[in-house]
Amino acid sequence: MSESSEPSYKRILLKLSGEALMGDQSYGVDPAVTTRIAEDVAGIQAMGVQTSIVIGGGNIFRGLAASARGMDRSTADYMGMLATVINSLALQDALEQYGVPTRVLTAIEMRAVAEPFIRRRAVRHLEKGRVVVFAAGTGNPYFTTDTAAALRAMEMRAEVILKATKVDGIYSADPIKHAGAERYERISYLQVLQQRLQVMDATAISLCMDNKLPIVVFNMNQPGNIRRVIMGEPIGTTVTA
Repeated sequence: MSESSEPSYKRILLKLSGEALMGDQSYGVDPAVTTRIAEDVAGIQAMGVQTSIVIGGGNIFRGLAASARGMDRSTADYMGMLATVINSLALQDALEQYGVPTRVLTAIEMRAVAEPFIRRRAVRHLEKGRVVVFAAGTGNPYFTTDTAAALRAMEMRAEVILKATKVDGIYSADPIKHAGAERYERISYLQVLQQRLQVMDATAISLCMDNKLPIVVFNMNQPGNIRRVIMGEPIGTTVTA
């Protein structure tokens, strides 16, 4: 795509990991990080891009890790979903301090802190220029927040999933451990699945493949990168058919 003043995407879903919110801490939410993310999102919102966000909970509680240590998997997953609600509220606060109207919609009802997820209501929020943060995953155990991101992106008819990571795309191997790892500019869903590349889990990739929803994996730690992706600049890795 050539660079123009028009955004390449009109409606996106941004997938953030819970770990992204920790910054340099070993646990919890670093307000400096949420502020930076909010600044980036406010920038694309001002361009008229309709933005929804799904955020993980790994900075607070990891369901899979807890179940590996003997906790009941369903219980552990529900606890992980509640962690994503905490992160979503933190992000909502940061966004609203930038004057961006934001709604948290949760798959597990808790009316005192967030709206219940209703698809039509979520679409309406986007159309009215509000950022929508989807919390509590899919509301079901055994599904990751990656799968929740793919599912919500379909439901919102988003044009792309922007998967924010700590690296600048998808590599043939872990670039931190393998100096010779090759970065892909474009890669197919099938290659991601066959090579077991840790982009998103297999359920999420399969969902995107079945519905031809592209995924752009990019480095979130570089300020302004979200805007660059939105403008169609060739940064990160695009996963398509």
